Amino acid sequence: MNEQKIQAMREGGQILGQLREELVKLVIPGMTFIEIENEAQRLIKKAGTKPSFSTVPNYDWATCIMKNDALCHGIPNDQVVNDGDLMTIDIGLIHRGYHLDTTTSFGVGEISVQVKDFLAVGKKALAKAILQIKPGASVYQLSRAMQRQVEKSGYQAVTALTGHGVGEELHMEPAIPCVAQRRDKRVILQAGQTLAVEIMYTFGSASLTLADDGWTYRTADGSLSGMFEDTVLVTTYGYEVLTNPSTSGII
Repeated sequence: MNEQKIQAMREGGQILGQLREELVKLVIPGMTFIEIENEAQRLIKKAGTKPSFSTVPNYDWATCIMKNDALCHGIPNDQVVNDGDLMTIDIGLIHRGYHLDTTTSFGVGEISVQVKDFLAVGKKALAKAILQIKPGASVYQLSRAMQRQVEKSGYQAVTALTGHGVGEELHMEPAIPCVAQRRDKRVILQAGQTLAVEIMYTFGSASLTLADDGWTYRTADGSLSGMFEDTVLVTTYGYEVLTNPSTSGII
């Protein structure tokens, strides 16, 4: 295993995990998406790191911000956060040359029991996928764990988008679908790999449409969507969640 890479990504993961939690605490009704983006940029700079997402061609922001039916790749703009919104913040950074990536969905203000259950299912689906990670496990096992948890709860896992390897670049092999693909039984994990494992799922149909901005994916039927993602290291015997922040202050 590349110990230099692993140490750099451990450090970066701690920073990013704490940064993600700071942004969630910041969001209140009346804020705009660009205000959240500006705070993300400030925190990334303060930590001595760099934005990752702005390395993607034609994307100029540090975050993707979405609400309600918007699933991913949402451009931070002048949209306003309202009480009861289901928000999703996707953020990445580069630390010592390595990319890290994380996402969380959460409710703002008063949300229904139904939405709380929807969010809890996404967290559990990601956790169950991560539990599968070890050398010799297949990508199929991760995808199946996510899909089963989501579908048995009455929701739908998205097929159009996937998780991915991460490290030297933001998007690397292997692709990690949210729905099990038989071909992925042959895609075997190895110690030292770093993965952006993510569950993308919907309250209704999993069909998506691309908005006029050319980036934002929304549910075709207007139903709620959610996304949870962590950067995870495949260790010699299992896994280490790199974007699980410690209690010590880094940012």
